[in-house]
Amino acid sequence: MSPRTNESAPEGGPGERSVATTEPDPAPPVRTAQDPSPRSAARARVAAADRSKQEAGNSGGRGHADGTSDGDAPDTASAGTVDAGDAPSAAETERAEASREPAATDGGGTDAGVERAEPDPEPAEPDREPAVAAESTQAGDERVAAVRRVSAAARRWRTVQLVACAASLAVALTAGAVVVGAVRDGSGAAAATAPSAVSPQLLAGGDLDTSITALQAHLRVQPKDFGGWATLGLAYVEQARTKGDPSRYPQAQQALDRSLKLRPGNESALAGRAALAAARHDFTGALRYADTVLDENPYSERALSSRIDALVELGRYAEASKAADLADSRRPGVPVFTRYAYVHELRGDVRTARRVLEQALATATSRGDISYVASALGQLAWNQGQYKDALTFYARALAADDTYLPALEGRARTQAALGDQAAAIKGMEQVVARYPLPQPLVELGELYEARGEPGDAGKAHAQYALVDAWIALAHSYGVDADLDTALAAADHGDRAAALKAARDEWARRHTVHTADALAWALHVNGRDTEALPYARRATATGYRNASFLYHRGMIERATGHGKEARASLRAALDLNAGFSPLGARAARKALEDDK
Repeated sequence: MSPRTNESAPEGGPGERSVATTEPDPAPPVRTAQDPSPRSAARARVAAADRSKQEAGNSGGRGHADGTSDGDAPDTASAGTVDAGDAPSAAETERAEASREPAATDGGGTDAGVERAEPDPEPAEPDREPAVAAESTQAGDERVAAVRRVSAAARRWRTVQLVACAASLAVALTAGAVVVGAVRDGSGAAAATAPSAVSPQLLAGGDLDTSITALQAHLRVQPKDFGGWATLGLAYVEQARTKGDPSRYPQAQQALDRSLKLRPGNESALAGRAALAAARHDFTGALRYADTVLDENPYSERALSSRIDALVELGRYAEASKAADLADSRRPGVPVFTRYAYVHELRGDVRTARRVLEQALATATSRGDISYVASALGQLAWNQGQYKDALTFYARALAADDTYLPALEGRARTQAALGDQAAAIKGMEQVVARYPLPQPLVELGELYEARGEPGDAGKAHAQYALVDAWIALAHSYGVDADLDTALAAADHGDRAAALKAARDEWARRHTVHTADALAWALHVNGRDTEALPYARRATATGYRNASFLYHRGMIERATGHGKEARASLRAALDLNAGFSPLGARAARKALEDDK
């Protein structure tokens, strides 16, 4: 399943071990919680580091995440302890080597590290040591402030000027910035949130930024470690997703290219390319890379998981279901269980989805897995209007990791549904202050609008302007953000732009989320007759989503299908009465007006 939080979920089994290649890889990228080895992922990383000191030329770095996923790395080193070039500088070491290997490029002549004869993973400042956590935190604050400066400009300028400003911001971010969390796919909830991304266990047991720093240090000493470069590339993908920094994607591309140059066709780098393609919402590419890996290793957890995600995000649900069954038979574990559950949820089988997630939670041992699965259960409960259960699961997630973004965001959303407006706004403000991503920005803006106090309209507009800035930034780094554009702009921006984005997204993939986005974009542009078939298609799989039912009801109402409209609007409110601060209010008003 593409975890609900993304196009969301890590594309590939987080925490998976690397599989043997033609020559041993001393430090496989990741290890699953279900790995039979008694050592934890964190201990494995320490052991790998020790080997790198003792066995020159024969150890690969390993990065470990703090157990967060899809837009959720804890804020321990908020902007990424490393500069945007982030691969360790190998200049000093390579000068001492008899042979110097040309740096890998991204296909456009860009050195995987820096444009020089010897490979240097740290383009921005070759001789600079990675920034310490304190400096990173300060840098993160400055970058969030930079995003907000973009929004201020947006309030003064027209849309075209905002895009130009966002492009300037993108340039600044290449120097090591991190804007925020993962684009979640429409699939999971995170629409755009998608559904997103490497799973929380991708580098379970450690801090992602610290792990990247360790990988950089290792690659300074062992610049020919293809496994280390592949792990670094995958870590950059995760960092981009969890910190919302699209500038990391070119860095990931360069590191993965470097790995493949050193060892053509190695599995870890190909799996990394699948994750990178999915993160950029190139799901056709993600599927191609996943299949390539599976041709060589049918038991690759990451490739099995990436394949499910890609099929889900392409709207090929029957195939995704078969892929989930196959993955469950070959590599059962948290990464596969969560995807398996999501595939069932999309088909309306909520009971099975919850049962599988509860089993996954019962077997989870790392704090990353616990936070990840508990948050997925919280989102599932919230979707069904089971707010008490949702709060319980989010509390469980936060008990394991009190910085876990999906849990903080989900808790605020649930508080809003329960009518605790003050707590909801405070919680969502904390989320966007750290990671201003499209979905929470829109949600916070709508909370301000619903509250309606003096100044709230301006505050809401500021949040929507930030969405525009983030989307422009994402586009500048090769991320397809059309679903985000369509969802945000339809209600809070340029409606014509929303329709164009929705049509473009539909041309690429036919999912329930893209069908819903296109239906709503057509509706707000007054083209309800065209919209109705898409609205019906969005609800045809049995997926229980109150927003989809609300959109369908309003479109049915606009096309004169009064009876059907009332049934759809009531169904939306019966399912999840607090699905949206503004949408739920509009649904109740429509029902009242039509009495």
